Amino acid sequence: MTAPSLQRPWLVADIGGTNARFGLVQSPGEAPSRVQVLALRDHAGLAEAASTYLFRHAGDVHPTAACVAVAGPVGGDGTYRLTNAHWSGSAAEVAADLRLDRVELINDFEALALALPTLAPGDLRAVGESLPAGDAPAAVLGPGTGLGVAGLVRAGDRLVAVPGEGGHVDLPAGTDRELRIARMLREDGETASAEHLLSGDGLTRLYGLTARLNGVAAEPLTAAQICARRTDPLCHETLETFCALLGAFAGNVALTFGARGGVYLGGGILPRVWETLRRSDFRRRFEAKPPVERYLRAIPTALIVAPTPALAGAAARLAALEPV
Repeated sequence: MTAPSLQRPWLVADIGGTNARFGLVQSPGEAPSRVQVLALRDHAGLAEAASTYLFRHAGDVHPTAACVAVAGPVGGDGTYRLTNAHWSGSAAEVAADLRLDRVELINDFEALALALPTLAPGDLRAVGESLPAGDAPAAVLGPGTGLGVAGLVRAGDRLVAVPGEGGHVDLPAGTDRELRIARMLREDGETASAEHLLSGDGLTRLYGLTARLNGVAAEPLTAAQICARRTDPLCHETLETFCALLGAFAGNVALTFGARGGVYLGGGILPRVWETLRRSDFRRRFEAKPPVERYLRAIPTALIVAPTPALAGAAARLAALEPV
C-alpha cells in the first residue's frame, strides 16, 4: 500500500445506520477533505455509495486504498453487516468494485477511538469539571441510530482500539421510575437493553413510555423533534431520563475499560441537547457506583463536537498500516 497523494489518495468512510460520510486523504497526516454525506436509503450498498461519492466529488482522482468504519461488527474474514440498516458485504467485494489495492473494514466506534488522540480542546466540551488528558486507557460511546462503544488502550508504543457491542448490555435502571420503565418494556415483549432506550429510536420509545407513566397521550414525535422541543415538559422529562441512564451506562463502560484517560461521548443526538446534558444527572449517575465513587470521580467525561471524527480515525488506521 502506497502513501496517499493528490492523484492517488486514500478513501475514508464512516457508515452509520442512516448516513454514509466519505472523504479523501491526499497526503500523509492530512485531515480528510472533500467530505460529503450520502443517505443510505438512496443506495443499495457500500460500493454503490462510494462510487457515487467518487463520481460526484472526486472524479479527478483514483484512490489506492480505503478504510471504512461501519456501524456494526466486522468479521475476521472481512465481512460486515450493519446493525441498524440493510447493508452487508465484504472488504474483498468493495476492493474489486472500486479497483482498490486494499480495503480495511473497522467498527465505527473503533474508528472514533482511534480518532481520540487527534482531537483538540476545541473539538470537545467537558461534561463535568475537566477535559480528558494523558494517555491512560480511554473509552468512547454514543447514542445515534444505535449505541456504540469502544476503548483505546496502549500496547507498547502503539494505541490499540478495542471495539465491541457494549450497547446491547442490560439497561442500567437505577431508580424506581427507571425500573418501572424496564418492566414496561418487558411486559411489551421488548428487550430491556441499553440501546433499546439510548439511541434515536430508543429516545422515541422512552418518550412514549414516559407518557404512559404520566397517564398522558404521547404525540408521534421523532427523536429530532423531541430534542428540538426540549422545553416541552414531557420532552424535557424524557431527555432528563435519557441523560441520567446514559450517565449510568457511561460509568459502567468506564469501569469495564478502566478508562482513567476519560470517557468521550459521540453520536448524533447529544450535540443537539448539549445544555440539557450539561445540567442533567449524567455526571452524578456516572459517579454513583459504590464503593468506587472516588475512582469514577477522577475520570473526566467530554462530548465530541468535531464534525467527522470517525473519518480521522479511519485515516489513522490506514496510516498505522504503512510500512516503516
